[in-house]
Amino acid sequence: MAMSKTFDYKIVDVSGKHTKGKVEATNEAAAVQILRQQGLVPVSMSEAGSLLHKELSIPGLSGRTTLKDLAVFARQFATMTASGMSLLRSLVVLEEQAAKASLKKAIGEVRADIEGGVSLSVAMAKHRKVFPPLMVAMIRAGETGGFLDSALERIAINVEKDAVLRGKIKSALTYPMIVLLFTALLITGVLVFIVPIFEGMFSQLGGQLPVPTRVIVTASHSLVWSGPLLLVVAVAGTVLLRRELRRRPALRLAFDRLKLRLPVFGTLFTKIAISRFARNLGTLLGVGVPVMQALDVVGATTGNAVIAEAMKDLRASIRDGQPMSAPLREHTVFPRMVTQMIEVGEESGQLSQMLDKVADYYDREVDSAADSLTASIEPIMVVLMGAIVGSMVVCLYLPMFTIYQNIQGT
Repeated sequence: MAMSKTFDYKIVDVSGKHTKGKVEATNEAAAVQILRQQGLVPVSMSEAGSLLHKELSIPGLSGRTTLKDLAVFARQFATMTASGMSLLRSLVVLEEQAAKASLKKAIGEVRADIEGGVSLSVAMAKHRKVFPPLMVAMIRAGETGGFLDSALERIAINVEKDAVLRGKIKSALTYPMIVLLFTALLITGVLVFIVPIFEGMFSQLGGQLPVPTRVIVTASHSLVWSGPLLLVVAVAGTVLLRRELRRRPALRLAFDRLKLRLPVFGTLFTKIAISRFARNLGTLLGVGVPVMQALDVVGATTGNAVIAEAMKDLRASIRDGQPMSAPLREHTVFPRMVTQMIEVGEESGQLSQMLDKVADYYDREVDSAADSLTASIEPIMVVLMGAIVGSMVVCLYLPMFTIYQNIQGT
């Protein structure tokens, strides 16, 4: 049986008044659920005595709105409206809680538009850089169907899971990036501090240095200008590539296809793309968004041009009266299991629920793929780092072997 923990919380009531307190629960999610069952709105939650506060409130960093910020905003918004707080009062509290400048400004403008008679979806659609099309489409469907509370709850769940998914991606890529950075620092240290010592020793002994050693010495001499140049070229190349990918859809499609075929990372990228596709489409259909509109939104929110291209074919097929599962079979990015589950969902009239199950399955697969990636890449990175450093050491000791042979020859 899981042990209970004490959690510190801050709540806001229907009038907008803030109150602090403590609650006993097995974990943070259970603590939030206990408060919600009591009709309370948790604004922040952290384990008592913990140094790492897991705030539900928006973090205190100004700047661009992140997916984590949106997840917190969506959860707070859904909880407040479910507790009976009015839409305008909820937005007032959310604006007060927001610490990110972009999100705070957007919420304030949305609130002002609603006071002027504009609907929530129309007001949020004016801020595409803050509120993604998926969120706007779901809110519009909730307003049209009269179930805005349920739509906000689905939005909160969707954004929270997407934030968790992105966190898994970052965790999987953190280790190789750290090793590469450490390798770069190690090479720089050898070139700056070790090579000059060996160079002075070689100059005293005289003789012609081997070609590999001369390359290392030249790299040490030119590091002052070649290092910053390589850094500038790398940054400029990255910026240029991202701009070209946005401007040229054909290049973006080819680039994303290449990502899915990479030896080690391709499997992870594929599972991430399918998880987002299934989660977003299932969520949109679950709140009543029309299929054609849902496919448009999904194509723009999966972050992969291969999926977006499949959505175009899917829209054309559905317009011709074909089932959704039929055109998906023509796209190799979708495994047979996915198309079969979608087909079963269509036949049973539970497509949204089936897509949610597919997304849950691939969320677990992403976990497994991330762990496998870390396990596979760790020895590769260690061998790579050892090979680079070992090669540099051999290059520095080559002149000594030559000098020793000359001494023996005399």
